[in-house]
Amino acid sequence: MLSRPKFSPRSLIASALERRFPTAQGYGTLFPNRKHGGDADTGLIKAFAKHWADTILFPLAPALLPWEKFPPAFIKDRSTLSGPINVEAIVASRGRALSLLSTHLSLVEEQLADGREWLFDTELPSLADISVHFVYAWIKPFRGVETLLDPKTFPKSLEWLARMTTYLGRLKLNHAAVPKITGKDAAARIVAASFEPYDVVGFDAREGARLGLKVGDEVSIAPDDTGKNFGTTGKLVSLNREEFVIEVKGSEGLVRCHLPRVMFTARLVSKSKL
Repeated sequence: MLSRPKFSPRSLIASALERRFPTAQGYGTLFPNRKHGGDADTGLIKAFAKHWADTILFPLAPALLPWEKFPPAFIKDRSTLSGPINVEAIVASRGRALSLLSTHLSLVEEQLADGREWLFDTELPSLADISVHFVYAWIKPFRGVETLLDPKTFPKSLEWLARMTTYLGRLKLNHAAVPKITGKDAAARIVAASFEPYDVVGFDAREGARLGLKVGDEVSIAPDDTGKNFGTTGKLVSLNREEFVIEVKGSEGLVRCHLPRVMFTARLVSKSKL
């Protein structure tokens, strides 16, 4: 069977975007308020996106890819990341994958049954909508999926899917063109943008003690599912309940890399001399 893909740090990316581009400065948000009053269900939306959409729902989708047509070099590359890939087993699992994708879509249908516009009844789409939309919009052109996306079975879900596609399309149209830059310029921008003050994330000494880590320790951080042998190594500079921050030497200087706490593990390489 196909191992599930590398865990996505999407929720941490969302938190970082909210921090860097706050609504107080006129930017949009991935965590809009509830439509009928009240603040956003930020924590629950993050948990929903991370533990259901990313970890349960998305891993069903790759079975629908045409694995039997992929070149051996691609299969070998993916096997290095996720473990041995058995193409015949993946092909044989497609019926089960479609069935489970249908089961999960029925939960979306149930959530939308009261006529709400977005999954968490928010004023605008949230990270929850984006996370689930990605999966079903991605598999929509795949062979056999037309039997899954049946408007008689899932009318509310397909209306929501189309509504999300239209909404995202409008955002793209309103976006300024992205200028082309060189790789060297991109590296310099990444270095500059990565340097938030240390105290933005801070260092939670209690969490550090629980993990056996201190400021300045050399650590290797890798996801808990796939890609375990491809950790990111650097000096630990910040740590809280949501993220690790390590400094890594890049071609243009030091880069501060932010990695999630959930489903990522930091392993000590060498102790701090502080």
